[in-house]
Amino acid sequence: MPEQSPFDLAEGDPFGPHNLPYGVFSTADAPGRRRLGVRYGRHVLDLSALPSALPAAIHPHAELLAAPALNPLLAAGRPVWEQIRAAVHSAVTDPAHRGEVAPLFHPLDGVTLHLPFEVADYVDFYASEHHATNVGRIFRPNDAALTPNWKHLPIGYHGRAGTVVVTGTPVVRPSGQRKAPADEAPGFGPSVRLDIEAEVGFVVGAPSTLHEPVALGAFRDHVFGVCLLNDWSARDIQAWEYVPLGPFLGKSFATSVSAWVTPLDALDEARTPPPARDFPLLPYLDDAQAEPGGIDIRIEVRINGETVSRPPFSTMYWTAAQQLAHMTVNGASLRTGDLFASGTVSGPDPDQLGCLLELTQGKGPYLQDGDEVTLTAWAPGPGGARIGLGEVTGRILPAV
Repeated sequence: MPEQSPFDLAEGDPFGPHNLPYGVFSTADAPGRRRLGVRYGRHVLDLSALPSALPAAIHPHAELLAAPALNPLLAAGRPVWEQIRAAVHSAVTDPAHRGEVAPLFHPLDGVTLHLPFEVADYVDFYASEHHATNVGRIFRPNDAALTPNWKHLPIGYHGRAGTVVVTGTPVVRPSGQRKAPADEAPGFGPSVRLDIEAEVGFVVGAPSTLHEPVALGAFRDHVFGVCLLNDWSARDIQAWEYVPLGPFLGKSFATSVSAWVTPLDALDEARTPPPARDFPLLPYLDDAQAEPGGIDIRIEVRINGETVSRPPFSTMYWTAAQQLAHMTVNGASLRTGDLFASGTVSGPDPDQLGCLLELTQGKGPYLQDGDEVTLTAWAPGPGGARIGLGEVTGRILPAV
């Protein structure tokens, strides 16, 4: 049987011409050379070679595409992002280019995928009202589920950029201090309440200037794209350490991201209004007149191959644009490669909860050594197409 052309996609392939997500790959014959690529079906298009094949369309950006990570392209800004995306779309859809472009494809199962960008800063938010309410009821059964500030500002914390890892990287069970309510004193040892958090991450491209907040309307000027994210969480370590300052070692041991960054423009058809707000928002967060800030992304969570949840991102109370505006309103600057995540995505139904803490009402069981967690997601695209966000997989290894 002749090998299928990379241009011939399976019907309904979520990595078709409306998607074109970016990543970094290497090949078996040159394992030390990392190259930028765009996923197209079950193949990866080598972007570093594209300027030679289509010099008129893309040659001015050859240096950006020759980089070993996405950061130079991210820093180039929206006009360049649009030009390159248009050129890639033409390369994979225009029959006139097939002869030059066909040799630039690599089978997906024959390449190694790497972390697609160098992470500058990492911020994780807490933007799902359903998740925050469920967690509040578990941890504070005799008090209000939501803290008084929750519906007035997007709550978040600064994480550890150096432990953001690409899908497929094993996750070693962390150790730390733990203290159950009945214990007289804290002990030390491997986490026994290891959890997942199904989230969506946003990748910053163009930086901003120190002391100049980024307004809601400037979101598209700074955010390049979206990736799927799993914020691994050691609930027992977290519970003992987080009062009064917040998450620290219970979160910082690993955060997994997909190998593909889907451009923000690929999700235009999935834009949706966020849920109705209960309180008037301060002007810098008021998006009543802005473009719809929600995104209809459908996530699926599987543990050892079994689907345990399907969290809907469209239910998130705070949008990514609001998170970015709040993150910079004090004058903090953005850096190319910044990553900020939505927080756990949970919906109103029992099968839409994005972490084991919620799925088990805090009782467990939690992750065991050897368990493999896989997140996948898609969003609606033009004409009924699906836009895939890749996957995030991690297997739990015993504590060291």
